Amino acid sequence: MAAAGDGPWLDDAAGRLVRPFTVSNGRTRPTVELDLMSQVMATGATPLGYLGPEHTQALELCRAPLAVAEVAAHLKLPVAVTKVLLADLVDCGALTTKPPVFHHNPTDRALLEAVLDGLRRQL
Repeated sequence: MAAAGDGPWLDDAAGRLVRPFTVSNGRTRPTVELDLMSQVMATGATPLGYLGPEHTQALELCRAPLAVAEVAAHLKLPVAVTKVLLADLVDCGALTTKPPVFHHNPTDRALLEAVLDGLRRQL
């Protein structure tokens, strides 16, 4: 079993010991609009109030700009829970967010067909 204070409270055999909805205090909706590709970055401001271990981990990850999906993957939490945690950090001024920047048209038909072809080759 993991030592007290280790990572996201994991047990090698059992996995996560704290359920994701507990991490967000049962909240399912973030107060800030974030999508999977939104970029989040630490502001350097000290957050006021209590932060759980996952909040602290997220803040550490966001020293450089990082997409919401990447933060969720590093925390090993569902995206919905991660968005709530990140919104908490934005609300207290510890994180800043910006929408994703596309250097191409994300709905370009040729791009979507190329992705579909790649996925078909993987199956």
